Amino acid sequence: MKRADLLSILLLSAAIGLGAAREFIFVNLNYQLDFLLNQRTVNYAHSVFRAWADHQSADQLLRAKWAIAAGFVLLTMALTIALAWVRLGGYRWTRTILLSFLALGALALTLHALSTILPAMYHVSIALLHGLQYPVPLLIVWMMSWLHSASRR
Repeated sequence: MKRADLLSILLLSAAIGLGAAREFIFVNLNYQLDFLLNQRTVNYAHSVFRAWADHQSADQLLRAKWAIAAGFVLLTMALTIALAWVRLGGYRWTRTILLSFLALGALALTLHALSTILPAMYHVSIALLHGLQYPVPLLIVWMMSWLHSASRR
């Protein structure tokens, strides 16, 4: 197996693991928020998560949710850039990836702000933000690398 293929698999595996960690955190964060905001009698958040979150207010958890989301976007962006270096050779795609993440993030935040007027935009904004936090961008880069290598033949 080529070194580039091995590094690619390692980076994609890291992104998948990151996505799984993100899912655990956000599912439990949403359970905790539901428990607090709706005054539920039962809290479905994982006990390990509750040990961390029990002393947090709903406002603190909402701020943490946005900060954690931004952190996952940055980590996914870094992994995407690293995969582009490995699969597409060098730094030339770094700027395009950075601008794409910034543009999609700005669009998602704009749609989120517009969701008070147009409620359907809420779900679109969430889908965009999820796309930036899961391995989707890495899969796009991997697919681009196949197209790039096919065009060189």
